[in-house]
Amino acid sequence: MKKKIVILGSTGSIGKTTLDIIKKNKKDFQIILLSTNKNISEIVKQSREFNVKNIIVSSKYHFQILKKKNKDKGLKIYNSFDSLKKILVNKIDYSMCAISGIEGLKPTYDIIKFTKNIGIANKESIVCGWSLINNEIKKNKTNFIPIDSEHFSIWSLVKNDIHKINEIILTASGGPFLNKSKKFISRAKPKDALKHPNWSMGQKISIDSATMMNKVFEVIEAKKIFNLNQKKFKILVHPKSYIHAIVKYENGLIKILAHDTNMNIPIFNFLYHDRSKKINSNSINLSLLNNLSLFKPSIKKFPSLKVLNKLPNNETLYETILISVNDELVKLFLNNKIKFNDISHYLLKIIKIKEFKKYIYKRPINIKEILKILNFSKSLTNRYVGIKNA
Repeated sequence: MKKKIVILGSTGSIGKTTLDIIKKNKKDFQIILLSTNKNISEIVKQSREFNVKNIIVSSKYHFQILKKKNKDKGLKIYNSFDSLKKILVNKIDYSMCAISGIEGLKPTYDIIKFTKNIGIANKESIVCGWSLINNEIKKNKTNFIPIDSEHFSIWSLVKNDIHKINEIILTASGGPFLNKSKKFISRAKPKDALKHPNWSMGQKISIDSATMMNKVFEVIEAKKIFNLNQKKFKILVHPKSYIHAIVKYENGLIKILAHDTNMNIPIFNFLYHDRSKKINSNSINLSLLNNLSLFKPSIKKFPSLKVLNKLPNNETLYETILISVNDELVKLFLNNKIKFNDISHYLLKIIKIKEFKKYIYKRPINIKEILKILNFSKSLTNRYVGIKNA
């Protein structure tokens, strides 16, 4: 029997990779729903190729365009994730949540009750709303698997272990500026920061990799997902991007998980986590194994890592502020409004301003509150940068 699946964010990188895997294994899956924000030409093409009868277009403008253009009477087009209860009458087998940005939080939360297994590839959902998501997962007895390569690797290493964890190492490629001079980085343009040496990623995550803010967020995600103290986590630079996680146990054992720099592997293993299935992958690269390099990141080169020393131990709205401020600064850089080094410079300044201090101790109550703080933080960031640049 075919497994029923929903892909939220099907026109993005993770969504397309999921569809590529399903394309090679069509006999195993039936896609019930796809979603996009505004890439209507791509989602219509996807719906035809995979015979999908339901799509959600979250942009009202693009939804209206598609409604007028659509001539396929068998295709139902929705504009809101509130329509999930209409589309998903019975629990489906899998949901892949791959909507980028904070816009993915509410859809991720909403779909939990409709699915048996959920894969979350959206950092913002976990960083800002893990306590809400985790409560919903437990309440509905939904199986959760993280999709991000580092967290998937940790999950793979510790899922059946009873031994206590001593420490976990997350690896970072170092991004495009690892071996660049201070002068080069100070003059870097968006096109330079987007040239990741190993991974093909979207603009936002590519810039976060260049500043290493992606690792800050990954540590936050990991401490929440695996319910561990932040002190248990360390970051090492690993330019080859072959090792994704290292776990050291209190009994002295060390486990290392490595795989090719290819998101096919975490996604494939999410889709087949309860079934035996072979994936076509490269042979073990002995040359690569014999030349693995891991070292501590330079705080001078990656000042964003200082944020880790300022984080509260418990989940608070401060992490939403961190996401929001960083998002705005990355947008300003991509639009050539600030320099690359300004991202970390402003970030470290803005998160310390008095308007944000009270949120260090306040836990998120609901998604509405998270979105409210998000908008407040964006506004304050733009005001701060505008004043400083005047």
